[in-house]
Amino acid sequence: MLTRDEVKKIARLCRIELSPAEIEKFQKELSVILDYVSELKKVETSGVVEISQVTGLENVLREDAPRYSDLRQAIIANFPESREGFLKIRNIL
Repeated sequence: MLTRDEVKKIARLCRIELSPAEIEKFQKELSVILDYVSELKKVETSGVVEISQVTGLENVLREDAPRYSDLRQAIIANFPESREGFLKIRNIL
């Protein structure tokens, strides 16, 4: 079982304030969690293969290559105002 000081130290590391009632509550709850983790450490996993994904799906990405777009003039033509090939907008500041 965790001590009150250990719970206070964990709370300080997490940068949270705990009331005395919360310290009491978390003292019990964190102890249960740590007991469960210690049980998991006892499980034999030496023959188990590590996996990071179970569905078999693969991410298919296209090659990221620059390409020319001929939409510039169409965009400028549809914009309300332009000057010297640039889009003109209102001042922001």
